[in-house]
Amino acid sequence: MRILVIEDETTLNKNICEALLAENFAVERAFDGFLAERFLKKETFDCVVMDINLPKKNGFDLCKEFREYDAQTPILMLTAFDELEDKIKGFDSGADDYLTKPFFMKEMIMRVNSLLKRSQSKSENNTNDIIIASGILINTAQKKVKRQNQEIQLTPREYQILVKICKNQGEIISKNDLIKEIWGTSLDVNTNTIEVYVNFLRNKIDKPFGKNSIKTKIGYGYYLEIE
Repeated sequence: MRILVIEDETTLNKNICEALLAENFAVERAFDGFLAERFLKKETFDCVVMDINLPKKNGFDLCKEFREYDAQTPILMLTAFDELEDKIKGFDSGADDYLTKPFFMKEMIMRVNSLLKRSQSKSENNTNDIIIASGILINTAQKKVKRQNQEIQLTPREYQILVKICKNQGEIISKNDLIKEIWGTSLDVNTNTIEVYVNFLRNKIDKPFGKNSIKTKIGYGYYLEIE
């Protein structure tokens, strides 16, 4: 299990990391909001321990922006104040639990373990409902697609292609595999049809967001680049 600790107080950051390491967690640490943001966008964690009062970007904003592309990773927020308004704002930003400083490390470990168990249980119950890949969030139960918290309207074929590519992010999917998966073998669909749909998809998924996630490997097929 990997935990990201975001805390600007050096001693407290060190103590939290040591307590987590003693419980056999793998730990990464950040001391400001900007560095934490880079970690969250590039890497995957099982839980995040996040202070509110961070330099460069505070915990409320960091949490809220993180939730735009990751709705599942549990977040434990730390605050120096036991204020109800702070807690409400934190939960509204996407936090899953709260811990007020000063606190015992045993309680912090207990809360992290509780969040991990809850997250695992939720993940098992909703395995096929949510797909998150390179900042793209797909709710397969509702057939909804979002990027940077904006809902994207796709045709059924575009949606099916996106789901196939995102489910296999990083793996090359051939045009023939896409045809077989989406149209079956009974229809006379050629690879040019796939190229047209992928172009439509890029214009909706990538272009408006300044991204280039859906890649072509000439002679092989398409893949989703992992950010």
